[in-house]
Amino acid sequence: MSDSKKFAVCVKNDGYEVSLQLRKVYEVLDDDFADQHMMIRVIDETGEDYLFSQKYFVRVELPEPSEQTLLALIHSG
Repeated sequence: MSDSKKFAVCVKNDGYEVSLQLRKVYEVLDDDFADQHMMIRVIDETGEDYLFSQKYFVRVELPEPSEQTLLALIHSG
């Protein structure tokens, strides 16, 4: 497993409008169960991690400096 964080952009939020913001980048947590069930575990607007369908997100890879900046922003608010 890599030390780099994983991120995904929300592209759909039907039924989860309070928990997910469209076009927002979310931190993704490793989860074997989620992977096996076509789901993704993200830290949502509540600050907690939850499972959502993979169809709600597009995964993105970022250079290390961008990851660090994004993590600082995510965890500061």
